[in-house]
Amino acid sequence: MQARAFDLIGAHYDEVFPHKEGQRAAGDWLAARIEPGAHVLDVGCGTGRPTARQLTDAGLRVTGIDISERMLDLAREAVPEATFRRADVTGLDTSWGPYAGVVAFFSLLMLTRAQVATTLRLLHTLLDPGGHLALAMVEADLDDVEMSFLGTPVRLTGYPRADLRAVVEDAGFEVLEVNDHTYAPASVEADPETQLFVYARRGR
Repeated sequence: MQARAFDLIGAHYDEVFPHKEGQRAAGDWLAARIEPGAHVLDVGCGTGRPTARQLTDAGLRVTGIDISERMLDLAREAVPEATFRRADVTGLDTSWGPYAGVVAFFSLLMLTRAQVATTLRLLHTLLDPGGHLALAMVEADLDDVEMSFLGTPVRLTGYPRADLRAVVEDAGFEVLEVNDHTYAPASVEADPETQLFVYARRGR
């Protein structure tokens, strides 16, 4: 269901979500803490904008993964300098690492809470000691609930703020900061949502 949904949404995604100030700020935060030339994993890279483009422009080597082939095609066009592969983050193993940084902006929304916890532990193992994670989720008390997203059915998960912090810490990360950002999509009727941005680090 999830891959098909984003194949259908494709290029419309950036039209509906053109303003990504919180995501850009999180990308800047990560880039400022990583040496130029270091390798970063973009989980659920989507169209490659803004994050893969932003991190590549900052001098980092970016590998982006997504479950949607259509999204990957758009990302390759937008950021030809980066590497993009079709992959499900729940199927990765330690051969993918290590990375100096990992970003996962709204991609873990598509997992169940059990999968989120397992995936965060995996991402912890893929990071270099002292490596950084920037994570974004929508604040909501949901676990694998079917909803309509841009007219397409998807299954979504969210956390209240304290619970999200706890699941990141339980995966072994040191949470450095949790920020929130109120956001409403353009071009569609939707209530504003609260986006949560977690900045974290793997201990040395």
